[in-house]
Amino acid sequence: MFEQFAKLGIEVKTKDHPPIMTVDDGHEHWRDVPGVHCKNLFFKDAKGVYWLVVTPIDREIDVKGIAPRMGSKRLSFARTERLREVLGVEPGSVTPFALINDGEQRTNVILDKWMMAQDLLNFHPLENTATTSISSKDLLTFIDACGHIPKTVELRMNVDEGIAS
Repeated sequence: MFEQFAKLGIEVKTKDHPPIMTVDDGHEHWRDVPGVHCKNLFFKDAKGVYWLVVTPIDREIDVKGIAPRMGSKRLSFARTERLREVLGVEPGSVTPFALINDGEQRTNVILDKWMMAQDLLNFHPLENTATTSISSKDLLTFIDACGHIPKTVELRMNVDEGIAS
C-alpha cells in the first residue's frame, strides 16, 4: 500500500498506536492527529453485492435509509470471512486502503459527501495499530488506481425527520 502511494506521488503521514477496535478506543490516540477521523462499514446486500461505506466517525448511519440512495436494497454487515476474502483485512481494520486487495473490484465504494469536502482524512493502514492521514483528493487518486469508481453520497441524517438527507 505504501509502495502504491509512492508510485502515485501521494504523501501520507502515519502514526503508530496500540490496536484500536472501536471509535471510543481511538479518541485518546487520535487527539493530536489533525483531520477528519473516519469509520468504514463493509456491507453485503440481498443480491450479494459488497459495499464499503466511508464516513466521519461521528456520523450516524441509518442502514435502511442509505441503501436506496446507494443503489441497493437490504444491507447487512458482511461476515468476517467475506471481509477477509474481499478486502484482506480483519474486523476493526476496515479501511478504503484495503481496496488495493480487491483486485476483482467486487466492492462498491460510497464516500460521505461532507467528508470528501474536507482537506485531510484519517484511516487505518490495513491494520488497526496505526492511523494514516491522506488528503481527500489523494484518497480519490488511490481508489481510482485500485480500479474502483467511488460514489459520493450525502450520508447526514435529517434531524427533523430522522432520515438520511
